[in-house]
Amino acid sequence: MMKTTASLKPAEVEKKWIVIDAENAVVGRLASFIAMRLRGKHRPDYTPHVDCGDYVVVLNADKVKFTGRKLDQKIYYRHTGHPGGIKQITAGKQLNGRFPERVLEKAVERMLPKESPLARAQMTHLRIYNGGEHPHEAQNPETIAFKEMNAKNVRSA
Repeated sequence: MMKTTASLKPAEVEKKWIVIDAENAVVGRLASFIAMRLRGKHRPDYTPHVDCGDYVVVLNADKVKFTGRKLDQKIYYRHTGHPGGIKQITAGKQLNGRFPERVLEKAVERMLPKESPLARAQMTHLRIYNGGEHPHEAQNPETIAFKEMNAKNVRSA
């Protein structure tokens, strides 16, 4: 008797749309949940080399929380491409700044496989919005209640 594992093929994948409300959610816990859904690891037929994850819509990304003193101490670095062009910004300034959704976007991006076409394809299935509205009602998304574990030292921006 031969036992084999059936691999998914890209044509066999059925993707769902899910909506997550990020208000008062801890960034790292929410990002790991989103990364798992984008990769498809919640599915019983998960195949590592196939994009079998869901489309994820995140609302209220500007209302996420950090634990401890990360608002003041966590630093995001970027480089302009010019000599000496390294720039830095704290997590608190990023959340209160012009693009607060980048905090959650970078957290999810860094939890996916590194430097691969599959990870880039999976990141295109993530939609992040600062408000409570989204233009994806036509896809009939399923609302997922992400209840983060309450920590004593959660801080808001």
